[in-house]
Amino acid sequence: MELITYQDIKNNEEINTYIKKGDELLEVMGYTDHSVVHATKVAETAAKILLTLGYSEREAELARIAGYIHDIGNTVNRIDHAQTGAVMAFNILSRLGMDPVEIATIIAAIGNHDESTGAAANPVSAALILADKTDVRRSRVRNKEFVTFDIHDRVNYAVEKSKVIIEEQKRTILLDLTIDMKISSLVEYFEIFLARMIMCRRAADFLNAKFELVANGNKMI
Repeated sequence: MELITYQDIKNNEEINTYIKKGDELLEVMGYTDHSVVHATKVAETAAKILLTLGYSEREAELARIAGYIHDIGNTVNRIDHAQTGAVMAFNILSRLGMDPVEIATIIAAIGNHDESTGAAANPVSAALILADKTDVRRSRVRNKEFVTFDIHDRVNYAVEKSKVIIEEQKRTILLDLTIDMKISSLVEYFEIFLARMIMCRRAADFLNAKFELVANGNKMI
């Protein structure tokens, strides 16, 4: 079996094609950015979560891999993209010669990262959920016409600053947001993101940690 690395995955032309084409499809459908920028951010945050909480470097590497490829299912359709992506990842990673145990860990994480159907299935899965759902930022909004913003555009655009803070001793994962309340209210934020924040809380529980949300200096969760 081959020891597949994050760098192998990042340099894989097939995978990068699926990320690019999936993002292009979502752009047509009016979704926020799901490009390689999002994939890289999720990969790095997921690994940082596991390393800070005391998990092994290899588990963190699997989290990087899962994070980078978690949205390749968007190439097919946004509906059921988590499950489609897991099947696509299985085929790719199998062809690359990855250990089946590691493949199983990664595809379980990918297949369970969507809040409508998934839940933390292993530490890599929990880290992926937390990294993906906390990537809230103005730069993900592609629509440049403010007057045509829907609620998703408005809520993301309202986030002026976003930072994920992981504390080893307290075992906390904190999402610290600065939101322009003239653009979007906290009520609108929770209307869009409540299910995702609940998923984050449960994922943190899986890691024997606590998820916290702070908006404009006020603790919300």
